[in-house]
Amino acid sequence: MLELTDMQVIRMLAKRYAFSFSKGLGQNFLIDPTVCPAIADYGIPSPDCGVLEVGAGFGVLTQQLALHAAQVVTVELDRRLEPVLKETLADAPNVKVVWQDIMKVTDLRGFLQKHFGGRQVAFCANLPYYITSPILMHLLESDAVFASITVMVQREAAERICAAIGSREAGAVTAAVQLRGKAEVLFDVPRTAFYPAPNVDSAVIRITPHAEPLCSPKQLQKVLRIVKAGFAQRRKTAVNGLASGLGVPKEQITAALDACELPQNVRFEQIQTEQLLALAEILEI
Repeated sequence: MLELTDMQVIRMLAKRYAFSFSKGLGQNFLIDPTVCPAIADYGIPSPDCGVLEVGAGFGVLTQQLALHAAQVVTVELDRRLEPVLKETLADAPNVKVVWQDIMKVTDLRGFLQKHFGGRQVAFCANLPYYITSPILMHLLESDAVFASITVMVQREAAERICAAIGSREAGAVTAAVQLRGKAEVLFDVPRTAFYPAPNVDSAVIRITPHAEPLCSPKQLQKVLRIVKAGFAQRRKTAVNGLASGLGVPKEQITAALDACELPQNVRFEQIQTEQLLALAEILEI
């Protein structure tokens, strides 16, 4: 396989296929040879597992995933990369590239069934910074089941995703993650590990699903509606934010907060996971 962390190889491929890096698509390619093997080690639970990747780039992470997993499906939006990936993944017969926008895959569970059958699937990716939260929310809001979700994100985003519910750092993604599983920072990745070098450092995080779901899929959708509404107007009290975001009378929100033994002036970011679940049980939305 080509050494895709070698700058000379990257430049050679870019020149051969007249490829220019797109800032708009968040294309920063890894040139540290230790990072992708570590992501694959952490992110793939067993050799017979399948892996879904988003954003193949030149295939540097894809190559490592192919060495560790039985099957890899990588979803890539930029069709300019097609001739590049044909060369860089030529020695990886267990990899399939799907030219699609993952955000337009409305049935992720069906997508996994189509491409992996009944195989266990992990999600591993080096996500573009500008779309980290939307992609994670897309995964977490779906009824797709992943063995784990291991992603490289901006360091600040990693801290937010792994923050404690009820802390000032927490947001909608934080709550969505903790409703589905446990998030942890695995290791940091400096900006010098990329080409072109971004202006921020990164971190690799892993989300491991709860052994027993905290709520049913239907209830999860309801909780996530509440979470999105609450964090969309986090400077307001929960009463005002939820009433506005959900289109529900304030009296109903007030009664629900009382039932959950929450003060009327509580801000949404202060509400704990168990209280979110209780609110979803009470509110009629």
